[in-house]
Amino acid sequence: MCTSRTVYLLLLLTTLGLVSGCYSFKGISIDPNIKTFFVRNFDNTAPNAPPTLAVDFTELLKDKVRTETPLVLNGDVPDAEFEGRVVDYRVVPVAPKPGETVALNRLEIRFQVNYMVNKEGAEGGWTSERSFSHFAEFANDQDLLSIQDELIRQISTQLLEDIFNAAFNNW
Repeated sequence: MCTSRTVYLLLLLTTLGLVSGCYSFKGISIDPNIKTFFVRNFDNTAPNAPPTLAVDFTELLKDKVRTETPLVLNGDVPDAEFEGRVVDYRVVPVAPKPGETVALNRLEIRFQVNYMVNKEGAEGGWTSERSFSHFAEFANDQDLLSIQDELIRQISTQLLEDIFNAAFNNW
């Protein structure tokens, strides 16, 4: 017959087994041979984009990978690296009112990104560049220049998640 001590021990072992079997570092999947990474400065080829958008995004991607993975930033000989460019930055009218002007505008930003694994024998990386885009909407009566930084911050947050998940979560 099971004693309370035995039941407690079985419950504890079951819980530990479930927790240890399900835990992962934010659910990421990185080949154990990959220890370092680098993010090359993104280029800005979108004619209307703010001049600092590409550089700012480069730094945000470095920070995200550095803080959410065990990888170490290394510019000399990285095991994995990202490179990319801003290819589109535009405001598109949406939600027109009948017989009137547009009620909402949409700021759209698109990046082309490549993720390469340079470490021999390591798996990962993409076979070709991938396109990532996202948008944020704002009212027609708002001046883009006054809210542009906040919109870019919102869009960049989603783009970073999408790129990170595609690289490290096989999404």
